[in-house]
Parts: sequence; C-alpha cells; structure tokens
Amino acid sequence: GGLHGVGLRHALRNGASLARGWLQARRHVRRFRPDVVLLTGGYVNGPVALAAGERRVPIVIFLPDIEPGLAIKWLGRLASRIACTAEASKAYLPSGKAVVTGYPVRPDLVPEASPAEARAALKLDPKRPTILVFGGSRGARTVNYALMEILPQLLADYQVIHISGHLDWDAVVERAGELPAELRERYCRFPYLHATSPDKEGPVTMGLALRAADLVVSRAGAAILGEFPAFGVPSVLVPYPHAWRYQKVNADYMAEAGAAVRLNDQDLSVELLPTISRLMADATKLDQMRTAARALDRPRAARRVADLLVDLSRSEARRDSVQPGPSALGRSSR
Repeated sequence: GGLHGVGLRHALRNGASLARGWLQARRHVRRFRPDVVLLTGGYVNGPVALAAGERRVPIVIFLPDIEPGLAIKWLGRLASRIACTAEASKAYLPSGKAVVTGYPVRPDLVPEASPAEARAALKLDPKRPTILVFGGSRGARTVNYALMEILPQLLADYQVIHISGHLDWDAVVERAGELPAELRERYCRFPYLHATSPDKEGPVTMGLALRAADLVVSRAGAAILGEFPAFGVPSVLVPYPHAWRYQKVNADYMAEAGAAVRLNDQDLSVELLPTISRLMADATKLDQMRTAARALDRPRAARRVADLLVDLSRSEARRDSVQPGPSALGRSSR
C-alpha cells in the first residue's frame, strides 16, 4: 500500500505491508541473482529497489509520465539510470541520470492500414471525417456522458467511434437506441476494444480505431505520449481530475507542442462540442497538429530501454570481474 495521501492508520498498515514486501523481495533477489533491475514506478517498487540496492544490483527506472510521482522521485536516488518518455521529464529528475528513450509502443498496435481502410474495417464510411472518443481501460464517465449529450450534433457531420468502458455500456446502448437509424449507423461503439464489437462484424483493434480517427478525445494517461505521436493523431485531452498532477502535466506537454488541446473535466459539458467543431472545421489546424504529434514520436523506444539494461549488466559484469565477491561471482558466472 501507498504512504502518501492516506490517514495515519492506513499509513501504518501499509508501512507494515511494505516491510513484509521488502523481506520477500530480498529472498527473490538473493535467489534469482539479477544482473540489473527494471522498475516503472509506484509504491510496489520500493521494496524491490531496496532489496536490489542492498546487493548492489544496478537499477533502471522507466518513467512513463512527464512528471514522476513520489515513488520515482524517491527511488531515483537508488537508480543508475532513469529512462523517460520525453526531454521535458529531465527537469524533474536527478542530474546525469535521465536518458530519453521515448514511450514503448508495441509494433502490432500500429496497423499498416490507411485511414480509409481502417474505417472500412470498422464498417464505417471510408470518406467521412471520424472522431474517436475513449477514457482509458475502465472508461471515463464525464467524457462518456458529455459525448452522449452532443451525439446528434456530431453525427450530423461526422462519424464517432466511442469506447465507453463496461461501467457505462448500458447507458451507451440506450443512447444509441434513441438515435435515428441514419445517425446510429455513424456511431461505432464498444465497451472495450480488444476483439469484435457487439454490433459489428469482423475483428477490430485499438490500432484500427486510432488509424481511422481524424481527431481523438481522451484522458491523458501516459500511453498517449507514445501512441498518439506514433499515429500522428491530433487530440483533445481531458486530464482525470483525481490523478494528482500527472495527467494535467502530460496534457500540457502535448498542448504546448501543438499536438493537442487540453480541456478541464468540469468544462466538458460546455466546451466539448465547440472545441471539436472548431478543430474539425479547420483542416489547416488539424494538419499542423498531426505534424506536431509526429514530431514527438520516438520509434524503437523499447529497444533503447533494453539497451540501457544490457549496457548496465555488462558494465556490472566487467566491474565484478575486476573486484570479485560472493554475489558478484554468482552473477558473472552465468
């Protein structure tokens, strides 16, 4: 359990859990004898970092968001290197440790299909401008309901791909049933996009949805820093208001680069429709945002992180060969 932002009773209980985790991590590290450890932040990494540090195992931290949370800020003192998504993260990290790798995007996410082919795969009009709206793996209620309120106006001119999450799926189905048949055909909806749609035929993926989109409306979790640039897609970003500062800083980074527009969650009901309409009506602005998004793309980010791990493990092996010790011999013998 975490220690920040919880009451004293929970902090004591969580602290005891972390202490038990440290003892467990020590046993795992001693048995596995890693040459290097990769951490990605969060309180769960604290016990592992301490256990690795005790045995002088090099630590690499990957920072997905622009701004690190408290765990990464603290663990950064123990790390040999901190891999980060963007240059902007260096302002928050210890001097000399940060390496900009980009955000790893799995290759199979990015399809070879053109936007028209992606729309056709989603049973949409290949030529009609298309908007993708989603809120993360569990959906986003304020985003979902703000969209459903303005669906008739949007569908008069555009197609909408809506990934709602399972919690609001019944409301989405009900809203779709209220639309005229012509507009309903332009409303492509999914509770969670990983297989086929309940009301469409054929396999679809998140990559196809992103490829089909002229504009995306979404939360501002860390994945948008890698995936939206990889697709060169303009976006309207709505930071989750209860995620401390992470999503706001992510959204501001994208907006300052010219790749996105940020909207506050509390303003959605008033600002979402005019913001989408203004952007979709301005082809030049959308092209500029696409160019800005692509400029943020860092292909082969996973390879760069892997290279850091390999280089550190080799450096440690070389050091151990000069100054052997019980733990060093155990690692270098492999």
